[in-house]
Amino acid sequence: MPSNNLPMCLNATTLLIGVFALTAIAIGQAPAAHPAEPVRKGVATPGVSRSMSTIDKIADFEISGSPDWSVVTRDSVWVTTGRADHVVQMVEATNKVGFIVDIARPCSGLADGFGSVWSPSCKDHAVMRIDPATGKVIAKVAADPANSEGGITIGDGSVWIVTKPSTLVRINPATNAIVNSFPLPSESENPLFSDGFLWVSSFGHDQLLKIDPASGQVLKMIPVGPKPRFLTAGAGSIWTLNQGDGTISRVDASTGAVLATIPCGIEGGGGEMTFGDGFIWATMFDFPITKIDPVTSKVAAQWGGPGGDGIRFGFHSVWLSNGAMGSVWRLSPDQK
Repeated sequence: MPSNNLPMCLNATTLLIGVFALTAIAIGQAPAAHPAEPVRKGVATPGVSRSMSTIDKIADFEISGSPDWSVVTRDSVWVTTGRADHVVQMVEATNKVGFIVDIARPCSGLADGFGSVWSPSCKDHAVMRIDPATGKVIAKVAADPANSEGGITIGDGSVWIVTKPSTLVRINPATNAIVNSFPLPSESENPLFSDGFLWVSSFGHDQLLKIDPASGQVLKMIPVGPKPRFLTAGAGSIWTLNQGDGTISRVDASTGAVLATIPCGIEGGGGEMTFGDGFIWATMFDFPITKIDPVTSKVAAQWGGPGGDGIRFGFHSVWLSNGAMGSVWRLSPDQK
């Protein structure tokens, strides 16, 4: 076939493909888009919804690089800022930024214990030990966090973190070394020490695990809401934030019974929870603050709008990390 016929064949082919594409769109068969983050609807209970525009701030800290995880220490709140490779101190007495510590991709939470702040690094595959008096890294423990949305906790004289692949490890703060490793079910990555036990949310199995810290034995596997991720302790219970459907599960810490499943409408990735001033405080993009009353096991108030993703309670204040806004707000818990 003469070469000058080739463009005509290509044009005809292109036209034919275009016709098929338009036909598919016309009858509703266009190629599927990538799954989007679920639309968070919040709660519909009358009198519960608030706007973030009504929030009164005690202090507003400018923290560049997506501030997220935080921990309360004796005199400060420390926050990770992963995109800036920093852990930042916010001094409670002055409401000013103190030390800025270089940590490569801090992730998986922060913990306070044994005179130190402990910060996992998803880039260095380690847990970094920070001296809060100098802002210097004083030790590095090889422990690769299992998930950037995982966690780290203090208890029974040790530091605990889940490493890859779903292995609960015990770090001795006297030697800065791992002394025990316990295998867990897959995608069980967020540990919390409370009342003498370790509690780990199992995202992959829709369960809350109760673990003996001495043996690493899983004592109970408690079914909770779908895709539990973050958890906190308070009012005699362990609470899980379930990313699968936006509920919060309440589990009796003594019996392991599920006492309540609380609709909050905050499903999807991200978020965090804390306990303080007698309430559970949860955060998620679009709904930065959800306040739950343990007396009723219901949402007492929920604020919608921009902000949120990390939350901690300390110094009679709620500390809200606004990752997309580059700020941390110190708030009174008595918001109306």
